[in-house]
Amino acid sequence: MELKKIYKIGRIGISLTLIFLVSCNAQKTVSLKEKQVSDKVYPLLDTENSRWFYFSSASRPFGMVNLNPDTEIKGDWGGGYKYTTDTVKGFSHVHEWQMSGVSVIPVAVSAENKSNIFKDFYSKFSHQNEIITPGYHSIKLDRYQIKAELTSTLRVGFHKYTFPAKAQKAVLFNLNTILGPCENTNGKLEKNNDYELSGSLVLSTNFRRPKPLTVFFKVKTKQPITSIERDVETGNYLINFNEKATEVLMKVGISYTSIENANNNIETELPHWDFNKTVKDSRKEWSDLLGRIKVEGGTETDQRRFYTDLWHALQGRKMISDANGSYPDNTGDTFRVGHLPLNPDGKPKFNHYNSDAFWGAQWTINNLWGLVYPEIMEEFVYSLMQYYKDGGIIPRGPSGGNDTYVMTGASATPFIVSAIQKGIVKDDLEAIYLALKKNHMPGGIMEKAGYEHNTNIGGGLKYYLEKGYVPYPLPEGNFGSHEDGASQTLEYAYQDWTLAQLAKKLDHKEDYDYFIKRSKNYKNVFDQSIGWMRPKNVQGKWKENYDPYQYENGFIESNGAQSTWFVPHDIEGLANLMGGKEKAIIKLNQQFETAKKQNYTSGTSHDAELHPEFSRIPVNFGNQPSMQTSNIFTLLGRPDLTQYWTRNVVKTTFSGLSPATGYNGDEDQGLMGSLNVLLKIGLFQMNGGTDKEAVYQIGSPIFNKISIALNPKYYSGKTFVIKANNNSSENVYIKDIKFNQKAVPNFSLSHQEITNGGELILQMSDQSNLEKH
Repeated sequence: MELKKIYKIGRIGISLTLIFLVSCNAQKTVSLKEKQVSDKVYPLLDTENSRWFYFSSASRPFGMVNLNPDTEIKGDWGGGYKYTTDTVKGFSHVHEWQMSGVSVIPVAVSAENKSNIFKDFYSKFSHQNEIITPGYHSIKLDRYQIKAELTSTLRVGFHKYTFPAKAQKAVLFNLNTILGPCENTNGKLEKNNDYELSGSLVLSTNFRRPKPLTVFFKVKTKQPITSIERDVETGNYLINFNEKATEVLMKVGISYTSIENANNNIETELPHWDFNKTVKDSRKEWSDLLGRIKVEGGTETDQRRFYTDLWHALQGRKMISDANGSYPDNTGDTFRVGHLPLNPDGKPKFNHYNSDAFWGAQWTINNLWGLVYPEIMEEFVYSLMQYYKDGGIIPRGPSGGNDTYVMTGASATPFIVSAIQKGIVKDDLEAIYLALKKNHMPGGIMEKAGYEHNTNIGGGLKYYLEKGYVPYPLPEGNFGSHEDGASQTLEYAYQDWTLAQLAKKLDHKEDYDYFIKRSKNYKNVFDQSIGWMRPKNVQGKWKENYDPYQYENGFIESNGAQSTWFVPHDIEGLANLMGGKEKAIIKLNQQFETAKKQNYTSGTSHDAELHPEFSRIPVNFGNQPSMQTSNIFTLLGRPDLTQYWTRNVVKTTFSGLSPATGYNGDEDQGLMGSLNVLLKIGLFQMNGGTDKEAVYQIGSPIFNKISIALNPKYYSGKTFVIKANNNSSENVYIKDIKFNQKAVPNFSLSHQEITNGGELILQMSDQSNLEKH
């Protein structure tokens, strides 16, 4: 999503010897006998292109605690765990969209360093002495010769420190420091008894999250605390332990509501001191989720990369509610502690979440979560509705208990409509519809541009309603980010179409007609004389000296060539504007031929997209606006080109295992990981699964067999199996296709057909088979 305004190209080459050594060591050192799916994950993928919320090693799926070493702490971009930095600056517990907090590090105090330990405590480390698996991170701090091991439950960080025998053992709490996207301030820590500490700190405001948030935490140690020291100048705290205690075990429970709830989170989730059991439990939890998709065939690297992609799809977007259902509500003028509704057993009906924008989610988590993890999709819908009940608006990227207004439009609409069309969310549909509709009308979120906190002008909605498009530039001036009228028009039109589908389902005919009419507004920014989407000013005049390859020239994180294809709800209508399907096919195919020379992305990282050469690529799979384009061919009647180009993109761009590359762009809390999974199993939903049948387009899977275990709480089928017979890197074309022994028209299956279970048989070939389709 949001782009850092610098030119920078990530290092491309790196030896794989070290990479696999780390991975093999991980499986050996954790010393768990039985191999599990999570062992295939390669956590170091793309860690040279670090971002604060990008990497969470010692974490549970969607957990509040995201515990890992920080090698860079100043800034969201390039912050957190950065592979090329050889210095640990702390182990912090919160790596979240616009949030951070509670950084600690074990230290060995000596006569030489005691006078300066509060300021000078960083330690070098080597990747040779590092072990990472999902839910576990082990690292050796060279300066102190301390082995630090990290794991967690959902809301509790669990630390195990092994010190040199004669060292003076201590843990430093760095509570007043910048960490990633924000500064930690007003840090406090007090000793309750010899085994417990309580503390809090305040996350300062920033451009994206303009309201402060307090992080409360409770600390429990197995070894007695001998003393606690505070440095007046830095505000840091040093917790000292007895020299005889070679091993120190420490739990840190987090809450955004109170110290009492932080303590309750520990008591509820981690009442014991068995570190290895917690590692084992975390490993199993990851394996259970990752194991819902079983892949056979392909290379070992293909399989490892696939499960790493799936791991990414499940490690973003963290919960902010406590085990008892308390959560921070920052939607009003004053902060309050909210309480989620409870089940009869007294447990919360769902968890409440932070989340980067759902911008681009229609092609990623909509599809993946809706099919494989419907319980997660349902929880997120309820969470979004909780924000509506509290603050009167469904957010598009909440952080710290309130919306950040990240990106543009009403991107949560397709997500929620998809969940309803798939039968995942069945209750209170009228109330949900009215809440969604509010976002599409004056006073709703469509009026706001990115990070527009105090006004409702930057979205240009009044022009969209009056003129059928958002002008570029906006005549009133700048009020937020991403005021790119052509892209805004395209987004709103698609989102209007998705809302119209829900209106139709609920028999709101007048609303359906109204929003369907609005969904045609994309045509108002298509210039048929040049064949591209093109910005218009408020007088209705096309932008002069227009270059469709100029980046952010009326388009959001894209250029006009990329965004011309952003009409996921009406590909046929778009093709008609281009002169028919044949011309559209030729045009898009030419764009792919050109993009192939640049590996289908604008460089190897998100911050390279502004590079004057890279940014001119006509198709960019490194960011959301054009990541759907290879699947467009299927809807144009050329599924063979979808099969060909998608397999090329996967092979060229999304197949390696390296810290230096991975997603070649913007991995926004699992969106790129989700996309990779979908491309590799050959399932896609062009309109985000928001139509009545929630139709999937069938692509070319890279594996010989894919088995998806269906959640029995939601779906009647047990498994959905894809078999790609005679599959290989050359045999990318589908010669014949059958589902449960019946022919499959148009290379598409409905959500209900798939979730009723069955077997999709694909006969693969190295030759396209156009005459049969």
